Amino acid sequence: MSRITKEQVKHVSHLARLEINDEQAEVFAEQLDGMIQLAETLNEVDTTNVEPTSHVIEMKNVFREDVAEQGLSYEELFKNVPEHQDGQIKVPSILE
Repeated sequence: MSRITKEQVKHVSHLARLEINDEQAEVFAEQLDGMIQLAETLNEVDTTNVEPTSHVIEMKNVFREDVAEQGLSYEELFKNVPEHQDGQIKVPSILE
């Protein structure tokens, strides 16, 4: 017995503004029923001692520890700057 009918498929396709014919609705109903059957087989798996997970592989934090460090001095920062004024780097204007 199919869990999803051709009429249900046609109703959903109408809601999604998809135009399908009776033959296509029958094929989709069979395919969707197969997907539901596959998902239902997962209910048969014994998961008593299995911890819930959000990923299939172990995930760990890959970030380094956030440590404050001394930055560059103004002299070192402006060493390779072509033009600067009042502690700021001068760049060409892009607006008129």
